[in-house]
Amino acid sequence: MSMNVNDVSKEKWILSTFPEWGTYLNEEIEDTQVEKGTVSMWWLGCTGIWLKSFEGTNILCDLWCGTGKRSHGNGLMKKGHQMMRMSGVQKMQPNLRTQPFVIDPFEIKNVSALVVTHIHSDHLDINTAAAVYQNCPEAKFIGPKEVVETWLSWGIPQEKTIIVKPGDEIKIKDINIVALEAFDRTALVTCNDPEKVLKGEMPQDMNEIAVNYLFETSGGNIYHAGDSHYSNMFAKHGNEYKIDVCLGAYGENPRGITDKVTSVDMLRMAESLNAKVVIPVHYDIWSNFMADPKEITEIWKFKKDRLKYDFKPYIWQVGGKFTYPTNKDDLEFNFYRGFDDAFVTDNDTPFTSFL
Repeated sequence: MSMNVNDVSKEKWILSTFPEWGTYLNEEIEDTQVEKGTVSMWWLGCTGIWLKSFEGTNILCDLWCGTGKRSHGNGLMKKGHQMMRMSGVQKMQPNLRTQPFVIDPFEIKNVSALVVTHIHSDHLDINTAAAVYQNCPEAKFIGPKEVVETWLSWGIPQEKTIIVKPGDEIKIKDINIVALEAFDRTALVTCNDPEKVLKGEMPQDMNEIAVNYLFETSGGNIYHAGDSHYSNMFAKHGNEYKIDVCLGAYGENPRGITDKVTSVDMLRMAESLNAKVVIPVHYDIWSNFMADPKEITEIWKFKKDRLKYDFKPYIWQVGGKFTYPTNKDDLEFNFYRGFDDAFVTDNDTPFTSFL
């Protein structure tokens, strides 16, 4: 094929390379037949999860298809940003996206519901909403009140949306979705009006802006904590529901900021929820919150015998698949390495012992 640099443009480069994984993961998910007695899910980056049941139901949660900072700008934080409100910071947050796009949202098929935990834009995404709306005519859009109002403002028909609050249960085919209390204090200081002063005011109603979810399936129950911080209420959820796997927003908080769950509190969350597996997410996406998830594993090893932990941590990779209970005793994910058909046919080298 003849190539010429004069035929190359920025637009052609973008279309030929983005999303970086093309439809590779879309195809894998579509082709996967989940075994009876199990449930599978794929990590899509940040807290984005694709969940697929044995019965073939597909639920998409918190898929975000956007970017972080793309310019130094004027070097200042956007007025009224939640991090500014939290700590009075003035300098721009250097939150660069560090993960590639592992799924093509506009090739999404057969999604029965798009479920979103809360109002922040790295969870509530217009590209994902558009793709699901255009490609999945039967899909429901499920979220707390402010999430649904955002979807409506984007043009999602009201009849496709379902507002949930803690205690609500929605049946999507064979999967029962339970909305539970969220504990996202960063969301409570999020306000679109940069001129509004929150000091001295009553906080927002958390139930209208954020919820956690429990996905009850025939193969196991998955608890998605969104961006919740650690809360004593996790123990209440653990008392009231059977939870097999819990996902939490883990990260290394910069000085003066409390936005992500620490390694110790990831373990506390799993213990309180009576989970069998705890999986950290979100630490992958922002350059200024990146953390090493193996810290969780090491602390778990240090404590597990003395505290009689009845759960294990699982260190995932974006784009990877986790199946419960098949992978419940694994401590770490690794992608299929290939080459298991080595020497199925004769190799072709200059001489036998070339390599």
